[in-house]
Amino acid sequence: MQNVEIDNLVYLVVLGSALVVWLVVHNRDSLGTKIKQAAAWALIFIGAIAAVGLWEDVRRDVTSQAVFTGTGTIEVPRARDGHYYLQLELNGRNVTFVVDTGATGVVLTRDDAERAGLDLQSLNFFNEAMTANGLVRTAPVVLEEVRLGEVLDRNVRAQVNGGQMDKSLLGMSYLQRFDRLEISNGRLVLQR
Repeated sequence: MQNVEIDNLVYLVVLGSALVVWLVVHNRDSLGTKIKQAAAWALIFIGAIAAVGLWEDVRRDVTSQAVFTGTGTIEVPRARDGHYYLQLELNGRNVTFVVDTGATGVVLTRDDAERAGLDLQSLNFFNEAMTANGLVRTAPVVLEEVRLGEVLDRNVRAQVNGGQMDKSLLGMSYLQRFDRLEISNGRLVLQR
């Protein structure tokens, strides 16, 4: 702490102590009621401090959606976990992706593939991919429509992961469709 902060803290402690002493002396007859009221106000005060302290995190979570500008630029803020997330429409249905510049292609979880209208029973998991969790089998698919804001792509090749995966991955086969891909100052910028 800096000297100014320590001085402010000492001032607030002295002021608070004087206020407490005044309340006790002035309200000796109804001290029990006053203690209950003081406890209620203390909880309100602590709640307000917590809300102010958490406001930046709440604001970041609420605004962590992609921002689409009129110039064809898409800006995505970095999430608290350090990743970038994009919500795309696959065949008219919303799917959330983790942007993964280390992934070669678009990789869907089984749940997201089903959400996008793909028939899992008809998929043939004959491809193999090396992941951080080891070797997994994948099934090639073609997504009829992939929409990100105003950007629409048709017949996008993807893979459905045969193994366990938390989120679908948006890899370079899709990201390289953009003229500009930049990550700086906690923002992912895509532009066509």
